[in-house]
Amino acid sequence: MNDLLTSVREKAKSLKKTIVLAEGEEPRIITAAAKVQAEGIAKIILLGDPKVIAEKCPAVDLKGIKVIDINSVDIEPYAQLLCELRKAKGMDMESARKFVKNPLYFGVIMVKRGEADGMVAGSVNATGDVLRPALQIIKTAPGIKTVSSCFIMCLDKNSKYGENGVMVFGDCAVNPNPDSQQLADIAIASADTAAAIAGITPRVALLSFSTKGSARHELVDKVTTALTLVKAARPELQIDGELQADAALVPTVADLKAPGSTVAGKANVLIFPDLQAGNIGYKLVQRLAGAEAIGPICQGFNMPVNDLSRGCSSEDVVNVVAMTALQSTIGK
Repeated sequence: MNDLLTSVREKAKSLKKTIVLAEGEEPRIITAAAKVQAEGIAKIILLGDPKVIAEKCPAVDLKGIKVIDINSVDIEPYAQLLCELRKAKGMDMESARKFVKNPLYFGVIMVKRGEADGMVAGSVNATGDVLRPALQIIKTAPGIKTVSSCFIMCLDKNSKYGENGVMVFGDCAVNPNPDSQQLADIAIASADTAAAIAGITPRVALLSFSTKGSARHELVDKVTTALTLVKAARPELQIDGELQADAALVPTVADLKAPGSTVAGKANVLIFPDLQAGNIGYKLVQRLAGAEAIGPICQGFNMPVNDLSRGCSSEDVVNVVAMTALQSTIGK
């Protein structure tokens, strides 16, 4: 485990947050829950049938972990809240009762009610199924209209790039072709993730094939408009654009192409103009530079919900739980 993940787990321990794991009958989740609880990384709520959980992982010690069987609790308060939140979309109580029987909805409503600080799921559910309840119930953070993702890229700690080799790349997994407002939201959310999880002071570069007007194109205009929007919303944030990747990362190039910039040549948060660039970019750095790519991390929600890869290990789940605990402090 790299130094950053060790640090993330240690920081999470001091917060004592409560995270709900919606897929509580999945062996990897059960194993992770026990490890999180034993190490004091967070307090855990497992959603599932206690008998099924015990049968699947009889050797796992679940002492101190709250297990909730949705079929054995009073769902009315949860259904009432869901009905109230979704009545404008035609939700009635009968439908709401059916929805809250779904652990993904129940878990998100627990977060909405303040019974948990965040939710993690996705080991056996598709991304869309995990994020849909969060979009409907928790919604986006104040001032942000876009849910996005980022990867924390960990290069060698002696790397001359990023913060001791740590960088944040966004959006590499969710929004195919963001407009200027969405790009601005991605930049703000990625900066918040960089501070909360990576523990770095964000210096954000809005990437393009142009630097400071070296090319004229509507794709460049999209990036420069995003810069204006971010500066209006978060004037204290160190951000600049449009910047080519070398201008964002290399001081000598920055001096030539973007003299006087407080970000160029030393960016540690890279915002890609679209999903093709972001996905290709992080994979190139992962493979060619040997970087560890941590993520995708969901961001932009009012309260954190994270989607696991269906191929995740129990250790992956532990790390995502710790990151979710840290995200719950954003904006607080």
